[in-house]
Amino acid sequence: MRIVFAGTPEFAAESLAALLASSHQVIAVLTQPDRPAGRGRALQPSPVKALALEHGIPVLQPENLKGKAVCDELATLAADVMVVVAYGLIIPRHVLSLPRLGCINVHGSLLPRWRGAAPIQRAIAAGDDETGVGIMQMEAGLDTGPVLLEARTAISPDDTGGSLHDRLAELGAKALVQALADLESLQNKASPQPQEGVTYAHKLTKEEAQLDWAKPAGQLAREVRAFNPWPVSWVPRPEGPMRVLAATAAGGAGQPGQVLSVSPAGIEVACGEGSLRLTRIQLPGKKPLPVADLLRGHADLFYTGQEL
Repeated sequence: MRIVFAGTPEFAAESLAALLASSHQVIAVLTQPDRPAGRGRALQPSPVKALALEHGIPVLQPENLKGKAVCDELATLAADVMVVVAYGLIIPRHVLSLPRLGCINVHGSLLPRWRGAAPIQRAIAAGDDETGVGIMQMEAGLDTGPVLLEARTAISPDDTGGSLHDRLAELGAKALVQALADLESLQNKASPQPQEGVTYAHKLTKEEAQLDWAKPAGQLAREVRAFNPWPVSWVPRPEGPMRVLAATAAGGAGQPGQVLSVSPAGIEVACGEGSLRLTRIQLPGKKPLPVADLLRGHADLFYTGQEL
């Protein structure tokens, strides 16, 4: 099939790579405009753009898809289908209907649970035992279209946002190629998503990643895993935010935010219920370290009874 691919981050690049290795023809790529990144804040292409250029595929980078010019250009491509993976821009109704078979989306959850921007991290933070990817026929609503195909995976107790992201990206790429092999048949058999069980995965923010010691320790431990590698859980300190990259729930008790013990096994902090043992942290301007290594050079920074 003739495919227009719309996507931006690494998660999407995995699906684009699978299409490029298949018998389908990717005739154009839509991706977000280059953004400043790194210390120099120089404009950087998205992972999807970099991969497309490597394979000589035309790249379109409109600020949005509302303008007549971009719609006319997409119409002239005469695509059989548009594949959308973490594109980051709204696809207007008139664009959804341009390809012969419409637009399909690779979404990182088992719909209707976790519609929206951050399904992978929200699933971990909520304590879900299982998640997956859905190949969805797109319609005007937010992730509301019928699911054509899904693939499932268990969420392990040590999964982070990063590890689950990588596994779902690979799972989604395989499911996409599988769905395209029988797309029209899957579309004919598709049924609407159930109304029961709808949840929304709101966009992540750095502010919500601040550890709230009033919460139960189990919840905070899940948040630490979910927010690694971004936005990363953190604790305010006079010299700047201390990032927490790994932690486990423990059974200690005390005033929320109070350090209960300091040892090579971790810095144990009382929570609203139980305690959280911080095992890998990053001080401002320093590299991440296991607490055992950190204490060898900064033993004076943490002590029992301290308020974090």
